[in-house]
This record gives sequence, C-alpha cells and structure tokens, in this order.
Amino acid sequence: MEDVLYTVAETAKLLKTNSNYVYELIKRGFLPALKLGSFKIRKASLLEFLAKYEGQDLTDLNNIKELEGVNR
Repeated sequence: MEDVLYTVAETAKLLKTNSNYVYELIKRGFLPALKLGSFKIRKASLLEFLAKYEGQDLTDLNNIKELEGVNR
C-alpha cells in the first residue's frame, strides 16, 4: 500500500491557503493528521476531506454553509 504524507506547508500549498488555516482544520478535527516530529497529513485523508466538504464554504469554521449556486 502506497500512501503519501504531506507536511502542513505542503497541504496548505495544495489547498491554496496558509499553514495557520491547515493547523486550525487539524485542531478542530476537520482534517485528520498524525504527528511524526511535526504534523503530517495522509493523501487519502486530504482527498476524503475535499470530497466531504465539496460545495461548502469553510471560510468560517464556526459557521459552515452550503455554497449558493454551486452544483455538487
């Protein structure tokens, strides 16, 4: 079984966001991670996260909403 591990910085780059936001996703349990010296995110976990929250606005993690006018 081959699984890729991403650092927080790599994950932020893939999500086109910043590292602080990725740390917040991890802290709040939205994005599973493991700690091997520093946090690592499995590629499979990242893909599951993207599929689960597709079509939703995660700008405010306290108030997640469906995107208007977007087909899922």
